[in-house]
Amino acid sequence: MKKIILFSIISILIFLFPALNLMASSASNEAPLIPMRNFFKNPEKIGFSLSPNGEYWAFLQPWENRLNIHVQKIGEEEITRITEATERDIAGYLWANDNRIVYAQDEAGDENYKVYAVDVDGSNRETLTPFEEVKVHLIDDLENNPDEMLMMMNKRDKRFYDVYRININNGEMEMIAENPGNIVSWLTDHEGKLRVATTSDGVNTSILYREKEGDPFKAVITTSFKETVAPLFFTFDNKYLYVSSNVDRDKRAIFKYDIANAKFLEKIYEHPEVDVTSLLRSKKQKKITGVAYFTDKRHYHFFDQERKELQEDLEKRLPGYEVAITDRSRDETKLIVITYSDKGLGAYYFYDLTTGEFRKMIEISPWLEEKYMAEMRPIKYISRDGLTIHGYLTIPKGLTPKNLPVVINPHGGPWYRDYWGYNPEVQFLANRGYAVLQMNFRGSTGYGREFWELGFKEWGKKMQDDITDGVNWLIEQGIADPQRIGIYGGSYGGYATLAGLAFTPDLYACGVDYVGVSNIISWFKAIPPYWEPMREMFYEMVGDPEKDKELLEAASPLFHVDKIKAPLFIA
Repeated sequence: MKKIILFSIISILIFLFPALNLMASSASNEAPLIPMRNFFKNPEKIGFSLSPNGEYWAFLQPWENRLNIHVQKIGEEEITRITEATERDIAGYLWANDNRIVYAQDEAGDENYKVYAVDVDGSNRETLTPFEEVKVHLIDDLENNPDEMLMMMNKRDKRFYDVYRININNGEMEMIAENPGNIVSWLTDHEGKLRVATTSDGVNTSILYREKEGDPFKAVITTSFKETVAPLFFTFDNKYLYVSSNVDRDKRAIFKYDIANAKFLEKIYEHPEVDVTSLLRSKKQKKITGVAYFTDKRHYHFFDQERKELQEDLEKRLPGYEVAITDRSRDETKLIVITYSDKGLGAYYFYDLTTGEFRKMIEISPWLEEKYMAEMRPIKYISRDGLTIHGYLTIPKGLTPKNLPVVINPHGGPWYRDYWGYNPEVQFLANRGYAVLQMNFRGSTGYGREFWELGFKEWGKKMQDDITDGVNWLIEQGIADPQRIGIYGGSYGGYATLAGLAFTPDLYACGVDYVGVSNIISWFKAIPPYWEPMREMFYEMVGDPEKDKELLEAASPLFHVDKIKAPLFIA
């Protein structure tokens, strides 16, 4: 359904710019018009994952127009489909052990996923969470326990997630930790023991710790939601934690943290421009190997020479692409590698480090020819109050970046950021002759605490100014035709679309809003129960409907609809 809606939205957008067809035709020698369906269709195969022993791989492949799980023994031709989804795609899966796979599926379209388990030959299917309107999240797959997993569910109370130990063979479950009402996440050590919990009252966050299961949890550190001590995983001796934190600093960095005594022991890595939240490790060798972080693109910094040489080896074998390891066997000798770029979904490769075998498994979207795709270029510009705004500009293939029709595409969230890479909507619009600008306006995450906080209570104001300043930058650069600029977005991007048309009515020729907020006050009244613990935090970031009523009414496009001049499509 969502894909159909997107087709409709983008078709409307193109209808609102009829002159674009002429421009697209002029570029046809470089990039022929590619059918819309080709940009959005499901990959032939995706989501490859190795069994722990490295003898099989599983993947998602369409069957009856829905993504289903298939299993194949490495080196053999036979493929076994082990699921029968026909209404909705399998949302995700993982190997529970060498013979059994656990997967999630949304049956009702409400994002309340049920969890199932099935053998690699498709037999012995078991519904592990046969509950209606219950959300389920994995805590630990307990790789040293082939028969059980830890999951958290809001089965007892829709507002809170308790922890359950679930037998993946028969569905038997036991609640092992009841949420007292304020725990938002849980963490196990390397032995699968539940030893860390994070609580939130919506404004303040506390980390709870216990030395061993059976002991009561005790709070060891409390921070406001503006500061973060985010547990990543235990050190391999299970004594300390690796955390990502911005306490007493602007950018998040990686630290070794003595959780029992609430002390930062060692700074592992920091970056001067962006938050660092991802730490790489080798479970087999029991050591950390590097970090990954995003500036314009994903970058790595390695601590381990062997891991560094492996990455260099992969990049040498696959020049011209970004390369990442997505899965490995338990002994870490067999790898699944993926390439990716701004011009396609890339390909999967299998690498056996023991034998040296390296082969391409599949091109993910072979119907898309990269030579016809447009380049997504990292850009930056200065806002009216001197802030550097980073983003991405995509120019249609074969067109000179001058006097072009442009679609402004602000991201959702808004506590998120856009990333470099293949974007089907952006590539489709570029193929039809549009330049597309995406920007990480203030309030976007990943650029440090100060940049994020600059977006507090700035919906429709400075956050929107950053978007407007991006439009004006395009005009000043001569890239955009001032008379042919549209704006399109979903969620917060939909709100920004409505705000752009209402607050800068002469800037845009049209707009398309997909599930955007039009009235912030009524939006707060409709938040789901599992967001309730975060209500006070939202009030501080966006505004309090009672204390800041005038502010929120001023920022709500619904109260300014009379100012809108341009055609607007709402979905």
